[in-house]
Amino acid sequence: MINSAVIKEDYVIRQVPGNLVSDMAGEKVMLSIENGKYYNLGEVGGDIWGLLSKPISIQNLILTLQSQYEIDLTECEQQVTIFLNQLLKEGLVQVEAP
Repeated sequence: MINSAVIKEDYVIRQVPGNLVSDMAGEKVMLSIENGKYYNLGEVGGDIWGLLSKPISIQNLILTLQSQYEIDLTECEQQVTIFLNQLLKEGLVQVEAP
């Protein structure tokens, strides 16, 4: 499992079990049972969280979001990487090298 904030596109990422997620006015909010913190994932973050319910490569995650939101690939990669690093730092996801 990867513990650092350095992740690569071919790595596989998934949710850490034990979080409660709810939809509030189109945005996802989450309570981490492990650390007792609340998180507002927002609309796009909620979509990303949903895609992480099953193991997915970061590359496939980025491509899925890029087509869904019609965003420039480079911009999508940057924003998704920032978001995933935040989730990783909070212990909300697991990242594994292929």
